[in-house]
Amino acid sequence: MDSATFLHFLHKEIGLSKHSGVKHIIHFPTARDYYACKSQLKRMRSSLKNLSMVRDLGIIHAFSCPLPLDTKLRAFSGVPSIEVDSQVAVHQLIGNKMGSRRGSHIPGSPTIPWGVDQIGAAEVWNKSVGQNIRIGVIDTGIDYNHPDLRSSISRGINLLNRSMLPYDDNGHGTHIAGTIAAAGRYSGIIGVAPKAIIYPVKAFDYGGSAYVSDIIAGIDWCVQNDLDVINMSFGMKTYNRALEQAVLNAYYRGKVIVASSGNDGKRKTVDFPARFPQVVSVGATTRVGKIAPFSNRGKQIDIYAPGERIYSSWLHGKYHELSGTSMATAHVSGVVALMLSIKPMSPLQIKTALRRCAVASKRENARWKPGHLNARRAIHAARRE
Repeated sequence: MDSATFLHFLHKEIGLSKHSGVKHIIHFPTARDYYACKSQLKRMRSSLKNLSMVRDLGIIHAFSCPLPLDTKLRAFSGVPSIEVDSQVAVHQLIGNKMGSRRGSHIPGSPTIPWGVDQIGAAEVWNKSVGQNIRIGVIDTGIDYNHPDLRSSISRGINLLNRSMLPYDDNGHGTHIAGTIAAAGRYSGIIGVAPKAIIYPVKAFDYGGSAYVSDIIAGIDWCVQNDLDVINMSFGMKTYNRALEQAVLNAYYRGKVIVASSGNDGKRKTVDFPARFPQVVSVGATTRVGKIAPFSNRGKQIDIYAPGERIYSSWLHGKYHELSGTSMATAHVSGVVALMLSIKPMSPLQIKTALRRCAVASKRENARWKPGHLNARRAIHAARRE
């Protein structure tokens, strides 16, 4: 493959896409072709300005950029696969802003939201608080000024504008971060793993939408920065090869990936990436411990966790109730942090332990069904692994 000729051709195609193009992912036939083209790209970017729109997706040896839908690049010798860059949405339902305190509260201390309380997180804080476990939250960003999150946040990255911090302009990412690791002292709320460190990865815009390439770039960043857990509270209905490849590569690098199953109330299927077997797939339960009507369910779920009317942090230092499998996923990511703080574990060990130690539903009538998250049992399972 002639990298220079290919990049000249790519430069022209990007130019044709400025008014009618959509984002695409370009896969290379071999790692050798990818690295040769990546090296050539660095040399040619200054002279061919359109190449500045090419994003390197190193974790899957691919590029992403805008191209015309009828791009002639597919006919270029040596480029076997070009796919449209699909869109992904966060998994949330409408909630009640500034909702009343929903959890246990002692005056002069932070509120423990009902979900954090129900999974028994407080019962294990004398054994583990997620100390120094690094969690990448690929989402809409975070409110850096929220008083309950200040001590729990590292710098992170804004994939939509790399010159800016990943400030949250939607609220979803801030809500997820609060459930995982909020650490209010005298008021506010406390999350499942209050000493874990959140690395916000802003891949989603203010409307809660992202491209697969943004997700892949986020996974790549988490791997390159050696994070322990990747929280992915979003999903899509259709299979995507590039996303699966990124998930596989992160899994084989020892990263625990936790993803939400979706909010369509389906009984036998879940969204991607939760459907990938390397991912911990999470469904949602109600306050009374039943599977939430909106939650996707079935044997593809690994574990259920609280996801209905979850009270957590919100923009501008405020609080908000949200429902969705996104919120359930945050509880599981927090418990994974508690487990990893006890001892190092592989993604397979974490997934196996979570499934084994889950609390069975009261109406079991099959050989195995996904159970409910319980922090005490998870910690015990971690010690036995």
